[in-house]
Amino acid sequence: MRTPLRSRRTALTGATALLLTLAVGPAAAADTHQAQRQGGSLVLIGGGLKENNTQVYGEIIERAGGARARIGVITASSVPAAQDPYADDPDRCSNSECNGAYYSDLFKRHGAADAQWIPVDLDHIANADSAAVVRQVNSMSGFFFGGGDQSRYLTTLLNGAAHTDSKVLAAIRAKLARGAVVAGSSAGAQIAAGADMVTGGESYEGLRDGSSAGYFEDATRLGYEPDGGFGFLRSGLIDTHTGAYGREGRAIRLAADTGHDRVYALEENTALVVEQPGGPRERLRILGPRGVAVLDLRRARTTTAMPGGRERAPRKVTVSGTPGPGWSLSGVRYSYLTDGDRYDPRHWRALPAPGKRPLAPRSVTPVPANADVFHSVAHPDGVPYSFLTTARALAATRVQHQAEATTYEDGPRFTVTFRKAPGFTAWGTNDAAPQTLTELDIRITAR
Repeated sequence: MRTPLRSRRTALTGATALLLTLAVGPAAAADTHQAQRQGGSLVLIGGGLKENNTQVYGEIIERAGGARARIGVITASSVPAAQDPYADDPDRCSNSECNGAYYSDLFKRHGAADAQWIPVDLDHIANADSAAVVRQVNSMSGFFFGGGDQSRYLTTLLNGAAHTDSKVLAAIRAKLARGAVVAGSSAGAQIAAGADMVTGGESYEGLRDGSSAGYFEDATRLGYEPDGGFGFLRSGLIDTHTGAYGREGRAIRLAADTGHDRVYALEENTALVVEQPGGPRERLRILGPRGVAVLDLRRARTTTAMPGGRERAPRKVTVSGTPGPGWSLSGVRYSYLTDGDRYDPRHWRALPAPGKRPLAPRSVTPVPANADVFHSVAHPDGVPYSFLTTARALAATRVQHQAEATTYEDGPRFTVTFRKAPGFTAWGTNDAAPQTLTELDIRITAR
């Protein structure tokens, strides 16, 4: 696969005003919002989409018309050919045009009638307002946004700092409103988000230092774009590569800092399928071998210790008790949904798939120690999916009702407490292995 691997140090995501027509302005935004409520669907993948994932590719193609599907491939988040030293080598190239051809061929091999690269990138920014390219978009029944750097989507399709729809993006938005499917992986999934999309950062530095608006050269710094990306999905923040890169901490911190009550934390090679995004009947389903974490911050409380022992509460009210140094939080509910599970965002309700049933904990093995809960990039022997591993181990054991895990870094060191609060349930298809988890209580404390 020639598509570039996404650095764990670069975040991906998006959000913007909703526009159905080629016009830009408050009236157009209102019209788009109403029309999109009657619209199509999203298939958002947390990165690392494998070539042989027939389940996810098949879902996109089926929603685009099955054997008649025509997929428009947008790879403007990749570097353009002019910046790729291997642009002339088909075996080594990794640029927007090369990656567009790769995905186009892949969709056709999975059964689409046609798939075409939409020629918009940093080398062809003017094409974003080309009538010919708009006609190409209007001939498609589905769209796929590839991975890379989401800032390039902002530059090419949202007119940069103006943050207004190009004609190509407006046409895609209108197609979504009329029933088309819009899919994306990694940056292509994050750019679907609304306000305060993440632009980069690591969990430890994010918890320690908080978030800042902007896009930063320091890849560990937690940044976000206040105006967001395309705004296709607004019922929660989006993060990707979550367990593989240990991004649970940064997702929680960004949501707390920006006042969001919910995060959809997507895993690799797995899709979040969204029906009627933005509408009163919006509903979600998980598709693939891993899962999607839903972080619920409605009850969250934060405390920040300040010099002289004073405390301030940047979000809601302070936690009770005496905090340690730095930023602490309590009251987050963590649900981890797996293949076939559904989620009702309107009622904040997880609906495990048919065939899954509540599991009583049977293991008498204590939860293993975990001194790298967010899979630190600084840890030479770090293990991915560390946060989920501890959560599932706690769900499986009957000798503990809570467990603690810590960050690899100190100064301060953060402790994550997992607790089986009232309402917590583990679900699975047998008695041995919890798969889906709902309503696990999470607390993060600086020490």
